[in-house]
Amino acid sequence: MTTDTTPATANAADGAGTTPDPAADIPTIIRVSGAAGGAAGSYEVVVGRGVLSSLRDSFASGVRKVLIVHAPPLADWAGALRDELKGDYEVLLAEVPDGEGAKRVEVASFLWQILGQADFTRSDAIVGFGGGATTDLAGFVAATWLRGVQLIQAPTTLLGMVDAAVGGKTGINTAEGKNLVGAFYAPSAVIADLDTLVSLPRNDLLAGFAEVVKCGFIGEPEILDIIEADVELATDPLSPQFRRLIELSIGLKARVVSEDFTESGLREILNYGHTLGHAIEHTERYQWRHGAAVSVGMMFAAELSRLTGTLSDTAVERQRRILESLTLPTTYPVGRWKTLLAAMQRDKKARGSMLRFIVLDDIGKPSVLAGPETSLLFAAYQEVGS
Repeated sequence: MTTDTTPATANAADGAGTTPDPAADIPTIIRVSGAAGGAAGSYEVVVGRGVLSSLRDSFASGVRKVLIVHAPPLADWAGALRDELKGDYEVLLAEVPDGEGAKRVEVASFLWQILGQADFTRSDAIVGFGGGATTDLAGFVAATWLRGVQLIQAPTTLLGMVDAAVGGKTGINTAEGKNLVGAFYAPSAVIADLDTLVSLPRNDLLAGFAEVVKCGFIGEPEILDIIEADVELATDPLSPQFRRLIELSIGLKARVVSEDFTESGLREILNYGHTLGHAIEHTERYQWRHGAAVSVGMMFAAELSRLTGTLSDTAVERQRRILESLTLPTTYPVGRWKTLLAAMQRDKKARGSMLRFIVLDDIGKPSVLAGPETSLLFAAYQEVGS
């Protein structure tokens, strides 16, 4: 993987806040290589301001029809994209429910119906335009229609940019759990336009930071340093620090995915905090933000690491302090343990009846804890119970 980080490092530590950055208009290209699926082995993630205009350049030469899948709040943006593209392509818009409500088989069926009625062929393309739920859904539909059509992801949330849209994991939810039906299917490009984050509600932005913090603890400690240095600048979508955090997070995921596209080994480290996090989402009927659930899940994993003797008290408290500085939750009702344990045992990350957790041997040193005793899990949960 090659990454041009020049725009991100310019003025990264000068405390200038929202002062215009002379490199801000220069896109950063992060390459994901060695992938299988929708792309021809590799693809680029384009990070920058105003880069949605490069969407046209990402289509393969034979594309005639484009379906843009978007959530209701992005109707105006999607309409503008259609107007920009319609001189060269037949562009259809498909509005889907916001958030996890989009990730249902009924919604996927609705999109398949549109594709069939519009005679989409394997030479045409789908654009996932929205947050992580939208890109998950669009990716799954692209993977399954005619066994695969071109997919371009254009995430518009922080969570989507640093996690969901990069890496080729697609899926929908069922009554039994999150993402239990899906496919590994790589996009041909990911376009992360930072301008789409400027108007994002503050709570949604901060929820997305859970995935950023995760990247800091499993492999990019610079992320933690930037947040601790000035949390206000770190969470300001116009600051160079914010852009640096996005690029570091995407860069880490790109490296991991390039080595292990189908999660047969290294990629599993990206699940840090997700085993309990997904169980919380399921228990809460997906009314909790993904980042909030993962935040609690990371504290649980850190406490599990401490109880097994691999992680220091200092590191655990550092994680708690960083998450709380971002107003992310670090506790969950202690009486929900049995429900959460049952949900974890149904999770796709369990192998057979054996639960697997990503824990930390130290900051930046994740490892797998397979089949821990239920008593150990319960003890760790007591530390995050409220």
